[in-house]
Amino acid sequence: MAGIFRSLATPAPKWDSGGVKAYEEVADFIARRGPREVADFKPSADARQRVSELLAQEKTMGLTAEERRELDHCEDLELLMNLAKARARQLLAHGQ
Repeated sequence: MAGIFRSLATPAPKWDSGGVKAYEEVADFIARRGPREVADFKPSADARQRVSELLAQEKTMGLTAEERRELDHCEDLELLMNLAKARARQLLAHGQ
């Protein structure tokens, strides 16, 4: 399964089981609102470009604290959307 921001190759954050469960609950909520739309979601070209810029800057000259928070937020959103997309595909496969 392709990631939302394919270029984000950093490992997933390690949460305790309660944190992951919270993400799964939100992902399930999102997926049930429109499984087809969630499964087909792709971020805009602008969003993908911004993440690419942040990743390139991180490798060359580093990020400011604000840019680090922005990149971390994008990574969190990628995780959430990957969970929602997986759940949406399950729902679609079972005709829900």
